[in-house]
Amino acid sequence: MYRIADLTVEMHTFGRTLIQSEPYVCKKNNGECADIVIHSRWEMFQERYPYLNKDLSEYLSTGNQFYWKLLDHSGMMLHSSAVMVDGRVYLFSAPSGTGKSTHTALWLQYLGERAQIINDDKPAIRVMGDKVYVYGTPWSGKTNQNLNVRGELGGIAVVKRANENQIRRLSNKEAIFALLNQTTRSRKEERIDRLFEVIELLIKTIPIYELSCNMELEAAKVAYETMAFPEGELT
Repeated sequence: MYRIADLTVEMHTFGRTLIQSEPYVCKKNNGECADIVIHSRWEMFQERYPYLNKDLSEYLSTGNQFYWKLLDHSGMMLHSSAVMVDGRVYLFSAPSGTGKSTHTALWLQYLGERAQIINDDKPAIRVMGDKVYVYGTPWSGKTNQNLNVRGELGGIAVVKRANENQIRRLSNKEAIFALLNQTTRSRKEERIDRLFEVIELLIKTIPIYELSCNMELEAAKVAYETMAFPEGELT
């Protein structure tokens, strides 16, 4: 049994999934029912993608199952790098190779020990009441950068490469498309409905930006000062 994103998860696994899930292990209480049950389906995944080895097939299969079932708990996955600063989490989303991980690394350089990466590829987001939280999970893409912690979501930025550093807030319509482009989508109508419900709650609660940036330290400064202090409260 594991405790992931404030949910009890039952999962029997191996390899990388097992290793990266160790910090999330929890004791099973008598009579406790899991919120999410994940069945190993690495064979089906490998049959679909024969170029993957058994270990990676398991890792991708369990991650996919978790994020599909997270929709039933007012949650979603956003393909992004998540950096926590002073208990609040900021997400930087972009297609692979754009530089989202490089940008969050600049936050660590700029803010020092105040900042930490809690997931470098697939953090979990959950809407809980009037708050939105981000969680580290065992599934963190190509790296093992993940922490079993949570923080309140402070903002989301879609990263674009540019020569100059600029950040602007997206309209609701722009934000919907930006989030849809960087999450797992399904052909099943009920899953699509749940995903849109979560996205609608997100854009009502959380500021979503477009960050045009280079890979210099100033980019972290520009993003931090806007996202951490959206009302210009920086002192």
